[in-house]
Amino acid sequence: MTSQPMLEPVDTDLGPPPATPDALHEWLEVHAGVSVPRRALLAASDAPFDYLLHTYFEGRTFPSESGPSDADGASHLTEPAPARGPADCVVWASRGGGKTFLGAVATMLDLVHKPSIQVRILAGSVEQAQRMHTHLRALFERPALARLVEGKLTSRRIALTNGSCAEVMASSQASVRGTRVQKVRCDEVDLFDRDVWTAAQLTTMSKAIPGPWGRRVRGSVEALSTMHIPMGLMWHVVADAARAGDTPHRQRRLLRWGVVDVLEHCGDEHRCESCPLFEECGGAAKPGRGVGRGSGHLPVHDAIVMKSRVSRETWEAEMLCLRPCRSGCVYEEFDPEAHTYDDGAPAPGPVESATTIVAGMDFGFRAPTVVLLGAVDQAGVLRIFDEHIAAGLTLDRHIDLLRGGRWPRIDWIGADPAGNQTNDQTGVSNVSLLRRAGLRIRARRSGLHEGLLLVKARLRPALGPARLLVHRRCTGLIESLAKYHYPPDRPEATAPEKDGSDHAADALRYLVLNLDAPFRTTVRSYL
Repeated sequence: MTSQPMLEPVDTDLGPPPATPDALHEWLEVHAGVSVPRRALLAASDAPFDYLLHTYFEGRTFPSESGPSDADGASHLTEPAPARGPADCVVWASRGGGKTFLGAVATMLDLVHKPSIQVRILAGSVEQAQRMHTHLRALFERPALARLVEGKLTSRRIALTNGSCAEVMASSQASVRGTRVQKVRCDEVDLFDRDVWTAAQLTTMSKAIPGPWGRRVRGSVEALSTMHIPMGLMWHVVADAARAGDTPHRQRRLLRWGVVDVLEHCGDEHRCESCPLFEECGGAAKPGRGVGRGSGHLPVHDAIVMKSRVSRETWEAEMLCLRPCRSGCVYEEFDPEAHTYDDGAPAPGPVESATTIVAGMDFGFRAPTVVLLGAVDQAGVLRIFDEHIAAGLTLDRHIDLLRGGRWPRIDWIGADPAGNQTNDQTGVSNVSLLRRAGLRIRARRSGLHEGLLLVKARLRPALGPARLLVHRRCTGLIESLAKYHYPPDRPEATAPEKDGSDHAADALRYLVLNLDAPFRTTVRSYL
């Protein structure tokens, strides 16, 4: 998208609220000097303009989004379809993808065309929220819009003569709680405190403001962010939206675009056959290639330079929006697509070719106890087919589960060697209690990194396919493997963070350690 320089004189007659996608796009160009790409360059992406359509028309949809259009992406429709789906949305976009600017444009449209609406801007920090507010102030400094402002533009608040208002909120529960507004726009959600994000979900309420969007403005929360923290807040928000898909029960619409979708027209100075972006772009940004030609704000040269500065992992995570960055993760080798399976069975059970049924166990009480069930086949492949994760239960409850018939007979359990220590209350160690219950326990001691390397060797062997697979029902373990990380603020640290993502990972390590580590026999000489 681009913002054109102010031109004078400017027609100050803003006209009625735009009622179609074409009218909205034209209104932005004429009155705000903003041009936003209407068609994504890549088939798997959304266009940035789709976000403005969604939020301005309060979740209403248009057949034009997938119907016929001209070379500029114009749809020529006259009436919006009935409202469907959620008012909330999540925008997963690249760094430099214009999401903060578009959030400001969406706020401007709300304030101008929806009298008395209340909008709040929330971010991971006040500084980040101020960036959206700075864009918003610049829009209202244009002569066509400046006459609508009531009083002075401030660093935290913009109010219009029609009673609408937008304010920046501090990133704290005290600021968020008690707020009752129509829209909350959350910028860079991946940096949010989870409690603040949770509090923000209870801040909105609908209001009777009729227009082309319907009779009411719907209370909504919008999340705009890159995704770079493995299993971070944005990962969960995107996963929830993607999981719901287009079902009637979805809570948020998911919109996604990467750096390619905001490229400017690609000129003759760049040749596709030698362009570093051809792998991603495929020539779609070249003019004269139908609706897919570039019409964004980012120069092709700038994108090439940025790609040359970073690793492929960072480029794919933060610029192409393919997946979160895995740097700093203990198990960078873990890929949910490659290392998970689904046998379609309604109940957990071992694979048919299993020769041994094994388990891994990490003890806890306030922290959860984790039990992982695995099956080893004739080729030595370990498949984790079920998990048990529970906090606040005594060991005898877990023993009842292990012996209760939920799972087939377990050949042995690889347990935390700390379980050999005598319990202060019972006077008996956890491992002893398990053995008294008839369970065969292996609790080998080893260094942390020995166990980590053995798990890594199964995830990515030097030769052949992966030898560790996890059933998709084991969501706790999958999340733990993806999120298990070293302290981000201590790059010299060699021990992973103990933040809750370690429990299932530890149970797996104990299992693999006792499965794969060679036994050592000590021979004592008395000579």
